[in-house]
Amino acid sequence: MSPRRPLLIVSGTLLLAALAGCSSTAGQGAASAAPEEPSAGHGAITGAAEVAEPPLQLVSINAQGAVGSLDLLDGSEAELGAIEAPRSTATDGRYVFAETDGAVTVIDSGVWTWDHVDHFHYYRSEPSILGEVPGEGPVSVSTGALSTAGATGLFFAGSGEAVLLDNAELSRGRIVETLRVRTGAPNGVIAPLGDGALVSDADGGLAFHDAAGGPVPGAPCTAPSGSITTRAGLVVGCEEGAVVARIERDEPVFETIPYPVGATAERAMSFDARKGRPTVAAVAGDRGFWLLDVRERAWQLIDTPVPLARVVASDDADGSVVALDESGRVHVYGASGEERAATAPLVEVAAGVTLSVDAQRAYLNDPAAGVVHEIAYADGARIARTLATPTVPTFFAEVGR
Repeated sequence: MSPRRPLLIVSGTLLLAALAGCSSTAGQGAASAAPEEPSAGHGAITGAAEVAEPPLQLVSINAQGAVGSLDLLDGSEAELGAIEAPRSTATDGRYVFAETDGAVTVIDSGVWTWDHVDHFHYYRSEPSILGEVPGEGPVSVSTGALSTAGATGLFFAGSGEAVLLDNAELSRGRIVETLRVRTGAPNGVIAPLGDGALVSDADGGLAFHDAAGGPVPGAPCTAPSGSITTRAGLVVGCEEGAVVARIERDEPVFETIPYPVGATAERAMSFDARKGRPTVAAVAGDRGFWLLDVRERAWQLIDTPVPLARVVASDDADGSVVALDESGRVHVYGASGEERAATAPLVEVAAGVTLSVDAQRAYLNDPAAGVVHEIAYADGARIARTLATPTVPTFFAEVGR
């Protein structure tokens, strides 16, 4: 399919009833100014506009650091500026965290979703490049559930430093560190939890650092790697399985979910899922993929005929899992491991190639062709659109989620 700009998508009545049930409302397709003193419980900030549907965009960054955005609803483009040449990126669905030489640059896409559990709020504001967080990479980024509350964790492997950023301050255009700890560990995680964070240490454990910065005992976790925030708790990957953490009565509670007895596949090193969903996926070496149902506290190993490079659990009604194999094909599996669909080879798999999945579509960047493929994964892995982004998508992030 040849590259083309996205067509206008006409919105229906998505979530109007839900919006009407809250203090700040928006008509169909309309935007309303946020109140002067926005409610933190709804995700509004001063100067933002609430809209009636997810304001989905793609943020693209080329190899030199030029940043652009493409609106998936109306096809409009914007150039957001330039950063140092990126080495890796991560996103929480609003901010893009780009690792550069000696720092992480924070880009605010200006679009986000507030998850109210039983309904959602959607916002637009002006995008901007907020600035840098100093640190020696490689960096691992751990994000929370909400972009205007809670925190984001950055673990710098080069120095063993764990840094926690205040999301409320990020939403106001300011980078504020609430915690910076030298862990002494060459690899690890710092993952937001409640008013603090779980931080790995050099002794093979996780400690909870509260709002005052003081560590309290956490849980054993050998060689921690990978974290993800779900509605059922914060997940951190360990050699022996996964630690699930949550806050109960203002105190952290930990539970370890061991791998199945006799499992021989490689451990999970990172997790991915549709944002917030309680079932997450991870590549299992060359065997296939792991599924972790956080609510049921259960692992499942799915063998696949080809090795996988990326895997994302959609956790939709059909239990879809979307994966990219090492030859560049996208596969759609069911929760029991049956293959439902596959594409032809789409990309040459490299470090910056990212697979992003939302409720309806998957997105896969092809830096060599300068495009992002939009894939209808529930419709036979059909290529719905091939999107030319304003800057070559050496790295990209789907935002507005």
